[in-house]
Amino acid sequence: MLSLLLIILLCYVFLIGSFIYGFDKVLDYKLKDIAPKTTFTIVVPFRNEAENLPPLLKSLSKLNYPKSLYEIILVNDESTDDSLSCIEKERSILNSISLTILNNERQTNAPKKDAITTAIKQAKHQWIVTTDADCILPKYWLDGLDCYIQEHKVQMLVAPVTYGQANSFFERFQLLEILSLQGITIGGFGIKKPLMCNGANFAYKTSLFEALNGFSGNTDIASGDDIFLLEKALSHDKKAVHYIKNPQLTVTTKPQTTWKALVAQRVRWASKTSKYKRILGKMTGFIVLVTNALLVCLPLLYVLQIISLKSLLYTFMVKCLIDLLLIFKSARFFGQEYSLPSYFFACIIYPFFNVYVAFLSVFSGYKWKDRAFTK
Repeated sequence: MLSLLLIILLCYVFLIGSFIYGFDKVLDYKLKDIAPKTTFTIVVPFRNEAENLPPLLKSLSKLNYPKSLYEIILVNDESTDDSLSCIEKERSILNSISLTILNNERQTNAPKKDAITTAIKQAKHQWIVTTDADCILPKYWLDGLDCYIQEHKVQMLVAPVTYGQANSFFERFQLLEILSLQGITIGGFGIKKPLMCNGANFAYKTSLFEALNGFSGNTDIASGDDIFLLEKALSHDKKAVHYIKNPQLTVTTKPQTTWKALVAQRVRWASKTSKYKRILGKMTGFIVLVTNALLVCLPLLYVLQIISLKSLLYTFMVKCLIDLLLIFKSARFFGQEYSLPSYFFACIIYPFFNVYVAFLSVFSGYKWKDRAFTK
């Protein structure tokens, strides 16, 4: 038993250690004062986002980029609240920015993918930038993307995403988790093995989307508008997919407000793991799950006297310390070190949370935005 425990722990340490090493291999990108020339279509699918759309639109209105070089397409995915009227009330703050509101053209079992596809059919510009309705965009968002695009041969850009201010332990728990995911995202690019991205801050050439035949091949899965497109792009031209590491380009989103909503969101995320095409993505999910399952079982193994208390404590400490190092790097990058004091309690809860979510993702469907989805 001790040998198995050691093998699992070593695999985990090697995996997370690789991402820690890779994190620093991705160089910080500094913005430069150059004349903008890239044209963008910003795509925002939304469903029942009346509360979140006004802050998003205000952040869009503050973008420091020539209005003639970008357009905004909002895609209404069968909203039943006051989302549309909220947009009309805020339309004036967008001044002369090109704003189009479309209704989602449902073709598949993946509403968000359909919404993005609907928008791209109408897009006028060379680059698509996706974000979510519950996000706040940084002032120099398009400036930074344009600057990087002008300096690099790139067809797809993955950029930073985190939660805004987290005041309660529940919010900091979520923040610590997204910091770990961002650490894995950046670290993956650093070791030349990209495996994650976030559709809240994701850009790609319109021509690349067309060359990849969009979301074809993944439309049976409701989630994954970002990761599956990333996988296809990596297979198409790995060198043309970059991570832009600059905290000034961070898109902030909102944590979930209840445990029920959080579990539903994480089950939605986890449900696509088995469909990953790249081996590292599957391996990472498997090793993380097995290690967390091991931590869940350790107290029982100790009670049954299969392992010693020393083995239990050492395993827990090694896992928590290697995770802490990755999360610390992310927290420092995003300027969110204030979340770290909650780490110890969070790392006790997280293995149980992770295993529970994984179990639900295998044996049940999930509900999201008042819609039920099955595997």
